[in-house]
Amino acid sequence: MFTPAPQNPGLATLLMICATAFIAATTLCAKALGTDTLGPALNPLQISHGRFVFAALALGSAALVLRPRFGRVHLRLHIARTSCGWGGVTLMFTAVAFIPLADATAISFLNPVFAMILAIPLLGETVGRIRWTAAAIALVGAFVLLRPGGGAIETGALFALGAAVVLGLEVIFIKRLSGREAPFQILLVNNAVGLCIASVAVLPVWTMPTPAQWGALAALGVLMALAQTCFLNAVARAEASFIVPFSYLTLVFAAVMDGAVFGLWPDAVSLTGAAIIIAGAGLLAWREARLRRTPQALRR
Repeated sequence: MFTPAPQNPGLATLLMICATAFIAATTLCAKALGTDTLGPALNPLQISHGRFVFAALALGSAALVLRPRFGRVHLRLHIARTSCGWGGVTLMFTAVAFIPLADATAISFLNPVFAMILAIPLLGETVGRIRWTAAAIALVGAFVLLRPGGGAIETGALFALGAAVVLGLEVIFIKRLSGREAPFQILLVNNAVGLCIASVAVLPVWTMPTPAQWGALAALGVLMALAQTCFLNAVARAEASFIVPFSYLTLVFAAVMDGAVFGLWPDAVSLTGAAIIIAGAGLLAWREARLRRTPQALRR
């Protein structure tokens, strides 16, 4: 066990805003690497491999300086959690090469919805009418972003939807790890395990990156390490019901970055779908916060 961080809502807010900006920047790097912006497009498996290589280097360097104390490592949970995380980010990096960052980011907000659904068979949780309503609202938003009216569903949106499902499964394992290990230990183990998985997966598709791509891969890994660090420290310093709404700023940062760099600004369909998803995800987050303060016998 470890000593929880003291509650500090102001610092938690600042950390979460930083985390959202860093996360949006990682998807921007992935988009540049997955298209021909910096050279021949890299395979998403190579992009996610670079993310883990440079994140592990950044966190390993920090560990050498900070010399943290480590407790028991729940390796099976870490392997399961990291396998889902690796699969989710790889699908997400695939998605952003096809669709605007705002669309992919909005669809990724479905991961708590899928986590709720998966918690029924995996954790034995009971889901009431309000949470099912929230899930239905969010899924309607995802259907809007799939843009089926033109006769063909957006390929990138399907990849983003797959990422949300896999990342929802990751949330299940994160719940099981919660309170068992210190945040920095979780980060180190997660990235070490992810590096092993990504290194094996990338072997058939690895190609030599251009100098610009090496720089983008390094930026991607460091930004992801910073995002994870900020996020974990934010949720450790404030209640989820207070801090989670700030995570939706990722959508704003992603839209601005995509527009500034690639000239892709959200259209009416993107704004409508994103608004519906955030409404559903926000309702779900509110209900989850209420349930944490409600006796088990009264939960519906």
